[in-house]
Amino acid sequence: MPRVAALDVGNATIGVAVSDELGITANPVCTIRRSRSLKTDLRAVEDILTKLGADKVVVGIPLTAEGEEGIQAAKVKEFSNRLAKRLKIPIDYWDESFSTADAEHILIEMDTSRAKRRKVIDKVAAAVILESYLREAESRKAKQEKKENSDL
Repeated sequence: MPRVAALDVGNATIGVAVSDELGITANPVCTIRRSRSLKTDLRAVEDILTKLGADKVVVGIPLTAEGEEGIQAAKVKEFSNRLAKRLKIPIDYWDESFSTADAEHILIEMDTSRAKRRKVIDKVAAAVILESYLREAESRKAKQEKKENSDL
C-alpha cells in the first residue's frame, strides 16, 4: 500500500499526519503555521510530504451542517489543487467533519494540558482524518475480496 499523508488545512495552520508503510495506522507528524504567502505555505507542505515519502495525500474537506461544501471547503480545494500541481501525486478529499472535536476528545483522554492541546490539535486532527480514510479503504478492500471469492 502506498504511504498516505493527510492534511488538515486551516486558515492559521496545517496539520500533517502520515500512515505507516502498511497503511494501517495514522501518525501525527507536525503542524505548519501558515504564513502570509501561499507560495511559502505550499513549499513547506511540499518539503514535508517529500521527506515523508508520501505517494498519496488525503485532504480534509470541511462540510456545512447540511453536508455541502462551503466557503472554507473552496479555500481548501484551491490550496490542494495548487499543491497537486507541484507534487504530481494523487490527492483525495475526505470529510473532516468532527475531526477537530475527535482530536480534542483524544487529547483530553490522554490528560494533555490545554496549552499542549493547542499546539498539537491540528496534527492530531489530520491523523483522525487519515485513520478514517484508511479504515474505509480497508473496508472497501475486504468487501471487494469477499465479492471476488464468492464469484469463484
